[in-house]
Amino acid sequence: MASQDPRTLAVLASGRGSNFEALARAAQSGALPGRIRVLLCDRADAPALQRAGALGIEALCPPTGVRRTRLDDETPWIEALQARGVGTVLLAGFMRRLHAPFLDAFANRILNVHPSLLPAFPGLDAIGQSWRAGVKITGVTVHMVTAALDEGPILAQEAVVVRDDDTAEALEARVHAVEHRLYPAAVRQFLDAPWHLEGRRMVFDAGAPRV
Repeated sequence: MASQDPRTLAVLASGRGSNFEALARAAQSGALPGRIRVLLCDRADAPALQRAGALGIEALCPPTGVRRTRLDDETPWIEALQARGVGTVLLAGFMRRLHAPFLDAFANRILNVHPSLLPAFPGLDAIGQSWRAGVKITGVTVHMVTAALDEGPILAQEAVVVRDDDTAEALEARVHAVEHRLYPAAVRQFLDAPWHLEGRRMVFDAGAPRV
């Protein structure tokens, strides 16, 4: 097993991979500290894999098993990351929940971006949930991943106004644009600025740059 470096990054994705690409381009430009070493995907037909190829980033599809919402055995995923020295894992549209083996292997080093202002609208289809609920403000949250669904300590949030004439598609486009900007910035702060946890609160030390 290679030594795990917090600035050696991996991304887990299931779908289009637009947030993966935003992270990768930020890393390649120097806006994001560290290097994205590998993309791991649970779907062999996911467009994220083509994005990885175009960006020159290794992409793997470890076995998933038969369940739709979790990995039957997380061991091959953990071993693939550890063999590459990955120290920080970034979820970007990864549609399976992670459990104790994976969470313990990368304790306090797994981040996720979620398209709502958590704790509002956790889980699937958060943008559709917020649009159908008629809220006037939604947004984006970057948070640490824990065993509880979308309840980990929050690193950063940004609001998105829901316009009266919005369609669900228009709102989705604006939320995704914020994700692509906020996620790399929050990862940069996570890697560069001293922080500590106070219960469920992530606290950046005094003087740390803000997202």
